[in-house]
Amino acid sequence: MANIIIPTPLRKFTNNQASVESNGSTVQQSVEDLAKQFPDLNKHIFDADGKIRQFIRIYVGDEDINALENENTKVDGSSVISIIPAIAGGVQ
Repeated sequence: MANIIIPTPLRKFTNNQASVESNGSTVQQSVEDLAKQFPDLNKHIFDADGKIRQFIRIYVGDEDINALENENTKVDGSSVISIIPAIAGGVQ
């Protein structure tokens, strides 16, 4: 079971848990399992086609999955997956 770090803005959908254990041998499977555990996360993580939204960055350890095998990046029981949503804003 991989450990998924939940960012603060999404914790309200995970009963305020900062991390959740998730089943899956890839990032996609692990994040889908997370969404099965907490269905309210679906619309925040996945688009209408079931793909991870483009503005969400996911890391396995310190590596952005875009530099690895994207959502097909392999994970195991020692993997730490971090979900990093884009933050909009700034000074105008």
